[in-house]
Amino acid sequence: MSNDAFLILFLILIGLMTIIPLFLRKFKIPDVIALLLVGMLIGPNGFDLLGHLTPLLSFLGTNPDVVEAHSLTLINSLGSLGLLFLMTLAGMEADFKLIKDSKRPVIALSILTFLLPAISGYLVYAFFKADDFPGKLLYASLFASHSVGIVFPIIRELNLVRSRFGAAILISTIITDVASIVLLAVSVQLKKLSVTSEIAINKTLSIFDYIDPKIFGNFFTVFFLLLVLVYFVVVLYLVPRVGSYLLKILNEGQDGLITCFIFIVLVTVLVGEFLGINLVVGAFLAGLGLSRVVKSAGGTFRKFEGIGYGFLIPFLFISIGMKTDLRMLFQSVGNLQIIVLTVVGLVGSKVLSGWLALRLCGFSNMKGLCAGVMTVPQLSATLAAAAIGKELGMLDNNFFNAIIVLSIVTTLPVPNIVRWIIEHYQLKFPTPDREEAFRITEEQDDLL
Repeated sequence: MSNDAFLILFLILIGLMTIIPLFLRKFKIPDVIALLLVGMLIGPNGFDLLGHLTPLLSFLGTNPDVVEAHSLTLINSLGSLGLLFLMTLAGMEADFKLIKDSKRPVIALSILTFLLPAISGYLVYAFFKADDFPGKLLYASLFASHSVGIVFPIIRELNLVRSRFGAAILISTIITDVASIVLLAVSVQLKKLSVTSEIAINKTLSIFDYIDPKIFGNFFTVFFLLLVLVYFVVVLYLVPRVGSYLLKILNEGQDGLITCFIFIVLVTVLVGEFLGINLVVGAFLAGLGLSRVVKSAGGTFRKFEGIGYGFLIPFLFISIGMKTDLRMLFQSVGNLQIIVLTVVGLVGSKVLSGWLALRLCGFSNMKGLCAGVMTVPQLSATLAAAAIGKELGMLDNNFFNAIIVLSIVTTLPVPNIVRWIIEHYQLKFPTPDREEAFRITEEQDDLL
């Protein structure tokens, strides 16, 4: 692809990323949704604007198919980096004091928003295939996972990051994602143990793709949990110390400090991927470990935000939008029963579990409802897990299509629903130092 063709396409893309969100803000449509719409506009599953533009650049001596393929690869690669930066910034913005103050709602949300949706997913799959135990566990893991990439931008955009409510949602989302990853790994290993022939799947960095799962016997779950625990401890012990050492030998204003911190994040994520731990978890832990170091380094945190929110993170939502195929809503009418049970089962269990968890912790009905709705979106982690299940033969086309439809109908409306609930019921989310002053108001909210 020529440099001129690349610059023209990139200019058009940046223009759409700038103009469309600004225009849609007038209608109170969040930037997340606007960027998803940009992705649908340019992607091959939507209006395929990229596919229509590339032939027009053939006068530059370029092959339209090559230009389009390279452009899609670039956007997806930047989107992956955007997810990494999003989760790193989520970890950096997490306040240790808030984690301590939010202990009770974090525990309640982590347990209930994992357990109830997992049971729901298990039962939905069992309704159609009662004898497929690995498949039931896989569907349970899909239901139990959250889309941190959607949840965190909502919390941040609504200025809830430093509130007890926002901290509880964010931290419990990470914990639940870790648990769902463990459940996914268990289901995959059980599937591999149940077949005699080798399954041809795309290899990843995970060591478990290159080890015969039969060597673990019945102890894979215990082994993997211990591995995750060791990874957590090592990362949270080493990363802050390495970051502090770098801060001592480099001046706060040096750009090289940012490069070193990014290197730490990438190494942490790479080690996690090698151990079979999703990059979402690794990036969040790296950000959590660097949190105090970065915030003590003057404007370093602002530079991270500039790189992330100003450039890379928008590509995450564009790449997700490009993969969203609205036609699936109409092509899967024959599988309507699976789709309806999947969507209703997930949405119902997510909303119920979030509401119940916060009600048990003393929050109002509407705040509980708000928390439940925030956990509904199913995107990157769910789609990736579903793709793994399809490659292994654990999910047939009917169930895979149901997950695609689920990702569409649970992602697009959620930010606006959350905003409407907060604005309509005038919900307040005080920080811990103001929590006592709002205690009476919170009790009055219970009447809603």
